[in-house]
Amino acid sequence: MLKTYTFPKFEYRPAPAQPDGAVERRPVVVIGAGPVGLSAALDLAQRGVPVVVLDDNDTVSVGSRALCYAKRTLEVWDRLGVAQRMVDKGVQWKLGKVFRDRDLVYGFDLLPEAGHRMPAMINLQQYYLEEYLVEACARTGRVDLRWKHRVTDLVQADERVTLTVDTPDGSHRLEADWVVACDGANSDVRRMVGADFSGQFFQDRFLIADVLMKAEFPTERWFWFDPPFHRGQSVLLHREADNVWRIDFQLGWDADPDEEKQPERVIPRIQAMLGPEVEFDLEWVSVYQFACRRIDRFRHARVLFAGDSAHQVSPFGARGANSGVQDVDNLGWKLGLVLDGAAPASLLDSYHDERARAADDNLLNSTRSTDFITPKSRASRVLRDAVLELAEHEPFARKLVNSGRLSMPTPYLDSPLNTPDESPFEGDMRPGTPCADAPVRRAGQPAWLLAQLSAGFTLLVFGARAADGGIRAGRVAATVLSVGDDLDDIEGLVARRYDGRPGTVYLIRPDHHVAARWRSFDAARIEAAIVRACGG
Repeated sequence: MLKTYTFPKFEYRPAPAQPDGAVERRPVVVIGAGPVGLSAALDLAQRGVPVVVLDDNDTVSVGSRALCYAKRTLEVWDRLGVAQRMVDKGVQWKLGKVFRDRDLVYGFDLLPEAGHRMPAMINLQQYYLEEYLVEACARTGRVDLRWKHRVTDLVQADERVTLTVDTPDGSHRLEADWVVACDGANSDVRRMVGADFSGQFFQDRFLIADVLMKAEFPTERWFWFDPPFHRGQSVLLHREADNVWRIDFQLGWDADPDEEKQPERVIPRIQAMLGPEVEFDLEWVSVYQFACRRIDRFRHARVLFAGDSAHQVSPFGARGANSGVQDVDNLGWKLGLVLDGAAPASLLDSYHDERARAADDNLLNSTRSTDFITPKSRASRVLRDAVLELAEHEPFARKLVNSGRLSMPTPYLDSPLNTPDESPFEGDMRPGTPCADAPVRRAGQPAWLLAQLSAGFTLLVFGARAADGGIRAGRVAATVLSVGDDLDDIEGLVARRYDGRPGTVYLIRPDHHVAARWRSFDAARIEAAIVRACGG
């Protein structure tokens, strides 16, 4: 029981009755109703795909758990129609400070450039996030949320996956064309398909304490190395919604998790940090151990893994939930096209190609952060402390300080779905890169670029429309959007961020990544690029 939140209890409903001997068959079954599974279901539902979501619980997550959500993830949720509620409830921030002892080592700004709809980061407890996603899924009319339904067995065949599902009314079978496994780091589905999940465990343990208090700290990310209130270790401080503050205390290798969670151990640590005059209440306490691991393949035949079931990272850097949501952002449109018969099933292999590369990037950054925060040898500690001391006075050393490289999207620069550039371009919008937002005006009203992109492929044209009816390649169409005719580039940021000279054309994927770009409109080249982006 929390002081600031009342957990909902979702109604259990038995599976729909079937005629004698029949087995229920659905296009997609999502296993796990956390942020990643619910986002996957919402994405597919908005593409017209009916989805069954199975979860063995009947409420949202207990404790704040995942907390920091980055701009790119918020843009995904904005496409799904749920971001604004999260932003309004959450705590927005972009500034961070790193301290050594009492001294400020350096500060950073995650979004120094204006002209973006979404903030750099929000902090929001996971239970709020899941509640909002559950409500959004229910509104679609296409998501069948089944609580207290636990998958106990899975068998794959050429054209289907058969699940055995245990419920309060007994077990039944459920068939699916495709299964999306979002059942967490201890995934049962991963074990059922025999997938390898390899990587590194770290010995250090950290205490998470959610503390209810009214504090004078600014809304920033503060990280201490060797603070006077927790000598020889590190501490992280974040603000959450409802005057709740997240404090992470490094505990060391030999800490007993059960003992360290006891209030008589937690309260003195917090009191030493805040001072004896500050009053506070504990909301939630947990102890965790770092791990950096990933699955061998994100696709195992008709089972697709996303989120923590596919990769696990240490929490410093907010790379867990953010990368999981970006997994299903990549997967949803591809699975939708395959189910519609508009793309071959081999398109789903590109899900592994693109998201495994992103997972490896996250694992590399997470491992480096963990090694810096928790040095494994005396020499590593001496080097770490020397970097911190230099960083107070020498700008070059600040780039070496690593208290958690915060979540950034990994561009799919080497994706087989990209069409390489034929002409020189300036800026960052290379094929495989997520699109940058910018303020625009449409029909005389203020708007944002990303919100104007279609649910399918978009041709972003700079200048007069070259094809009013769009372009079609097989069963896949691309809608034309003109910067000039349809949109006013009110601050010139669209042209600047996309190097959009008159005649420039961008082909943008349904997940708002650049697929191709040219300096002139050529229907044959565009059709070929659409075919390629669909796995042709």
